[in-house]
Amino acid sequence: MPKTIGLKDLTGEGVGAIPAPVRQEMIVEVERKFTCSGDTLKTLEEIGVCVGQRQFLDQYFDTPEFELTLRDLWLRKRKECWELKCPAEMVTGTEEPSGEQSLCTRYKEITNLPEIYMKVKEVIKEGCKDGESGPSLDDDSWLRKLNLVCFAEYTTVRQSFTLGEEGLQIDLDQADFGYNVGEIEVLIPEGGDVQSAQEKIRNAAQKLGLTGDEQVEGKMHVYLKRYHPEHYAKLLSAHIL
Repeated sequence: MPKTIGLKDLTGEGVGAIPAPVRQEMIVEVERKFTCSGDTLKTLEEIGVCVGQRQFLDQYFDTPEFELTLRDLWLRKRKECWELKCPAEMVTGTEEPSGEQSLCTRYKEITNLPEIYMKVKEVIKEGCKDGESGPSLDDDSWLRKLNLVCFAEYTTVRQSFTLGEEGLQIDLDQADFGYNVGEIEVLIPEGGDVQSAQEKIRNAAQKLGLTGDEQVEGKMHVYLKRYHPEHYAKLLSAHIL
């Protein structure tokens, strides 16, 4: 696999401490993971356009009781920016996927730090009293207030391609713990056309010669299975993974 890259970086806006979150337009990430064989890579290099390359460190946070991840909420810090990924079904009320659609995941991405803070507080019902100021990007004391600790940390080298479809990107990821995975991704606004995004992903998969309906594990699945089997088992029991 070639040295990898990445183009997309959904970052939180640099805000200081404020009394309440400023709501930003939410983005829903519709994504299908795939195993990238030599043939798949060759096809991608022939029909796609390489649009970027980068390396980044991801840190994931939860309480010791896994109160966030057991609700399928994923709090991540990447390049000093915070992101909270929530299942889109929780927000949009869309139908449960079936058949080929089940190969795609749908997550809403919150990137505004004060809004992330309020959402996490709401979920775990702990932390600062009402009326306290929101967090600052320069101060991680809110993690201690909410009893959040880092449970996963790894570096990814990412290479990104487009196939000419508007809003579609293909990422090839190589994690530093020895796992490689590809992702076909379409970003849409909250409440946008999920079916259209899934159709773009299906067309891209066909162009790459991807067949079958086998679910491909993401980086977090493999990381937890290898290094935190107890956490992984609880997420399996809760049907999160």
